[in-house]
Amino acid sequence: MRRARKAGTDVPSGLLPKFEAYLALLARWNRRINLTALPLEPPSDEALDRLIIEPLVAARQVTAKDLLCIDIGSGGGSPGIPLQLAAPALRMILVEVKVRKSAFLREVVRQLELEGVEVENRRFEELLSHLDYLEAADLVTIRAVRADSRLWNTIQGFLRPGGRALWFGAAAHERQMLLPPLAETTRVPLVSALGSQLVIVEKA
Repeated sequence: MRRARKAGTDVPSGLLPKFEAYLALLARWNRRINLTALPLEPPSDEALDRLIIEPLVAARQVTAKDLLCIDIGSGGGSPGIPLQLAAPALRMILVEVKVRKSAFLREVVRQLELEGVEVENRRFEELLSHLDYLEAADLVTIRAVRADSRLWNTIQGFLRPGGRALWFGAAAHERQMLLPPLAETTRVPLVSALGSQLVIVEKA
């Protein structure tokens, strides 16, 4: 994939059909419900970079010890779905409060035959009532979610000690809201053409 090479990464040949199928589903459903404002018919370079390439680059941060990832506000499925495709050993929980968007995510899971991917149609705060998720996540991914104290309190509850939040599109004023035991540890460049970066937040 041209955009991947430009970003200095590779797309395994076996994943290309999956990515193509995901983008086709996203475009079809996007005609009926608002999943993304990015041009999809055909996908623009920015759409490919945001939806596919950024999660692919971020997947380099996933280690063999990372087993559970919770993606908050999954919406159109990125970064959660491309990240799990690139790191298939991850169990991925896609959290989306809106019913129609959750239906889209379930259709992607079904059509792409994704193993280890589950969709939770509820508010992300509600998941903390499930002991299975309390301090159980190795990773939490967020993009286009308002990063306020409520969000960070919930993320802290999800993450095990030493767990990390992969924060796509972090704004400077939002980073100032981080409080112990959460702290920013690293910033990773994603797509130079977009000037995008991944902020990694770790729980002490």
